[in-house]
Amino acid sequence: MSTALIVTLVIGAVVILGALVLASIYNRLVTLRQRNLNAFSQIDVQLKRRYDLIPNLVEAVKGYMAHERGTLEEVIRARNAAVAAAEPAARNPRDMAAIQNVASAENAVTVALSRMMVLSENYPQLKADQSTARLMEELSSTENRVAFARQAYNDSVMQYNTARQTFPTAIVAPMFGFNEAPLFQIDDAKQREVVKVSLQP
Repeated sequence: MSTALIVTLVIGAVVILGALVLASIYNRLVTLRQRNLNAFSQIDVQLKRRYDLIPNLVEAVKGYMAHERGTLEEVIRARNAAVAAAEPAARNPRDMAAIQNVASAENAVTVALSRMMVLSENYPQLKADQSTARLMEELSSTENRVAFARQAYNDSVMQYNTARQTFPTAIVAPMFGFNEAPLFQIDDAKQREVVKVSLQP
């Protein structure tokens, strides 16, 4: 075998090996990004469920909490703002600003709901109402689902972002547009408090 043929075979083997490594890295990033997008869609599903429950809940408590009109309106405003913020994020879950807007809007919903729940404790008739109690139980269940979906999303983001930053993936990721994914996080410590939805007497 001639030296030129050996050099050609070695170069060919290196090129093929490099292409295989590049394809493997690319495919892994695609898989992780798709898991991330799927995890966000699970948050979106649970948030839509939550958005559907809130008007029913406000309607159920409105008769009992007539003097708390401002609080009820605040809940609806926060819900509507969250719905509006969720639409761009659902269209493009890779948009960091859109995800942060959803997280911020969700924080406002949580605060408004917490305020409404605290005030509802002052209305014994409301605690005894079975339809309101069912709505509260459903909202509580949905809040848990939202929390689990957020955790799953943040776990997938962490896995994706970690993969992006490791060598040699850190070199390949920017070339193919694999940008950092945003976490779904709460920035204000007061907004980290759990919504209390119990109306048990």
